[in-house]
Amino acid sequence: MTREHALKNAIAYFDDGHFLDDLKRRVAIKTESQIYESRKPDMTEYMDEMIKTFQELGYETEVFENPNSKAGPIFFGSRHENSNNKTVLTYGHGDVIRGQEERWEPDLVPWELKVQNNKIYGRGTADNKGQHTVNIGALKSILETRGCLGFNSKILIETGEESGSPGLADFARQQKELLASDVLISSDGPRLQPERPTLFMGSRGSIVFDIEVNLRNGAHHSGNWGGLIANPALILSNALSVIADKRGQIQIPEWRPKTLTNSVRMALADCEVDGGEEGPRVEQDWGEKNLTPAERVFGWNSFEILAFTAGIPERPVNAIPGTAKARCQLRFVVGTEVDDILPALVRHLEKEGFSNVTVTPADRGVMQATRLDPDSPWVKWAANSIKETTKKKPAILPNLGGGLPNDVFSEILGLPTLWVPHSYASCSQHAPNEHMLPEIAREGLEIMAGLFWDIGLEDFEIGT
Repeated sequence: MTREHALKNAIAYFDDGHFLDDLKRRVAIKTESQIYESRKPDMTEYMDEMIKTFQELGYETEVFENPNSKAGPIFFGSRHENSNNKTVLTYGHGDVIRGQEERWEPDLVPWELKVQNNKIYGRGTADNKGQHTVNIGALKSILETRGCLGFNSKILIETGEESGSPGLADFARQQKELLASDVLISSDGPRLQPERPTLFMGSRGSIVFDIEVNLRNGAHHSGNWGGLIANPALILSNALSVIADKRGQIQIPEWRPKTLTNSVRMALADCEVDGGEEGPRVEQDWGEKNLTPAERVFGWNSFEILAFTAGIPERPVNAIPGTAKARCQLRFVVGTEVDDILPALVRHLEKEGFSNVTVTPADRGVMQATRLDPDSPWVKWAANSIKETTKKKPAILPNLGGGLPNDVFSEILGLPTLWVPHSYASCSQHAPNEHMLPEIAREGLEIMAGLFWDIGLEDFEIGT
């Protein structure tokens, strides 16, 4: 049996409807981690689904309690074939964000898989149940074709990624020997373009914080006090304007990356950001002026205001509010001094005369920035495998623009990390009407089968 047979088996899994059957079962389980306490039985049900699935593939399985008592369980599966083989760790998350049932299209339900208008709808189809279902199907195709994997496989499925992966880092530290591997090959996030296979090797970091002006208790009549007392919303607006200019360019020196490495620039040189027909258009006059759109989102830092409140927006009155607050976020790349992000902001605001503005970190913590160099032999191997399978040159991104708990794998476990996404930017991830595209899922099965086949070859070697 050959590589071609393995790819055909992977495609058959999609074409005969078994992929949709498996995904339908998984989407129906309401694993909303943001309301974990009320979803504990659902998390257990998803663990049972993973146990059954992987035991049928000859894996030993175990479910661990999360080191964080307020977070969901962690599934681990292992298939050990030969100590001389490479060991591949594959990650996924079984939790999803809230269903938002009332906001979906009238004929769609987040917990019911539905294929309509060439889209596979359901909560978790894109993030991440659909993506790890693709990878499980690819593993199955290798076993059916070769009779074995040809490598040792370890599977990690958590149930808290949508809540910041609480407990995952502690679990990795506690179970370093159990999780020890040669490489992480996993799937999450979107492709750069819907039709182009994509490979990324890490993620930008993320820190969320509040900027607030609190001047007094209560509001005061704008006719009686307008022009006599300071308006916190105006102060906050001006404070925000010194963080980034009118086209969104960051003005805090410590927040601006010192350089883009040559390997990063070369990798991004042929990468065009495209969210598909339903996605927003890239605005050429927004963001860092001297960078390409790909360099702005994958090689640079970006500051965003996620929410801004003063007074009561839904019921405004003629009164000067006493407070104003903005929830903000910095997405940052490798090389940014994480511990100095908020102190640098405070220094900058004080220098600009905003000493009455307070900065407070949000309770979500910090997601670290990670990146495997595009010149890594693992990257070259994976890119060649994908090209052999699809006859397309994959887009190679040093890191995803969004966030993932990749530091757990790259820093704690010390692994090279390869991510092959099976979604696209306009999938409505984290929104109503979440979906994945059938053609990406089908091609994703081929791609992953090719990667798993290649790493299982008897003469497999990675260069230096």
